Amino acid sequence: MTDADVLTRMLHAIDARDWATLRASFTDEVRTDYTSLFGGEPETITADQLVARWRPLMLGYDATLHLTGPVLVSGDRLDAHVTAHHWLADDGWTVYGHYVARVAGGQIAELTLQTFHQEGNRELPALAAERANAST
Repeated sequence: MTDADVLTRMLHAIDARDWATLRASFTDEVRTDYTSLFGGEPETITADQLVARWRPLMLGYDATLHLTGPVLVSGDRLDAHVTAHHWLADDGWTVYGHYVARVAGGQIAELTLQTFHQEGNRELPALAAERANAST
């Protein structure tokens, strides 16, 4: 697998709910920045914590589909456009943006989402989280 494949592998693992592959996509510690989408601050956490955070949320959706454009590689940096579709019942939320990642040893060490646009129900992540919490 090339460094360019690691971002696609990570997104496919989310959609397939393949938690082992998702975890293997990241270095033991990973810096994430989703501030353009959710606010807050960038953070550095363990990959296990990241997967533990994402897993219940993803299970709260009926389905997700993450699509990327070509991945451009420049040294240890990956750049790719992303369209992320999320569905819950008859409702949907789509995020359009750009991922910037830094790779170390074939794994993602840093991941930043630059959000361009959103459409659909922006409350869907909260609804998916509630649904996931109710099923545990």
